[in-house]
Amino acid sequence: MSTANEIVIAGFGGQGVLFAGKILVYAGLLAGKEVSWLPSYGPEMRGGTANINVIISDTPIGSPIITNPGMLVAMNQPSLEKFENDVQKNGLIIVDSSLISLKVKRTDIKTCYIPATKLAEDAELKGLANMVMVGKIAKELGIFDLDIVKKAASKSIPARKQDLLAPNIKAIEIGLAYC
Repeated sequence: MSTANEIVIAGFGGQGVLFAGKILVYAGLLAGKEVSWLPSYGPEMRGGTANINVIISDTPIGSPIITNPGMLVAMNQPSLEKFENDVQKNGLIIVDSSLISLKVKRTDIKTCYIPATKLAEDAELKGLANMVMVGKIAKELGIFDLDIVKKAASKSIPARKQDLLAPNIKAIEIGLAYC
C-alpha cells in the first residue's frame, strides 16, 4: 500500500514556513520518496500570509495541490482559522500555542499544541520556531530520522549562511524531543 503524506504549513510571511517545507521536501528526497513543494504567499510576503503544500509519497504525485491535508501546521491564528476545516478526518493539526490562543474546534482529528515560538526563544533561537516545527513534523511523520533531517537542513541553508546550521539543527532537535 502506498503512503502519501500531504502537509500544509501556514503562517505569516517571515516565519519561515516556505523554508520549513523546503527542508521537509529535501529530507523526503534523501529518504528516496517522491516529493512536491508548492508555495503560496501574499504580495507583501513578509508580514502577509504564507503557506506551503508539501507532499512526501511512496508513489508518483499527480498534483502538487492539496485540498484535504492529512496534517496542518498552523503558525498563526488566521492560518488555523483558514485551514482547520480542510484537514482530513483523523488527520493532525499542529498548533504553535505560543502565538495561537484558539483551540481547535474539531473533535474528529488529533491536535498537538506546541509552544514552538517560546521553545525557540527560551533556547536563545529567536526566529527558529519554524525549525522547531520541522522537528515536530518529522517526529509525527516517522518516515526519516534525524540524520536525514540534518543533512536536508545542511543542503537547504545557503553556503553564505552555513553559520546558521547549528542553531537550526538545535531547534529541529527541540521539536523532535517535544512530547
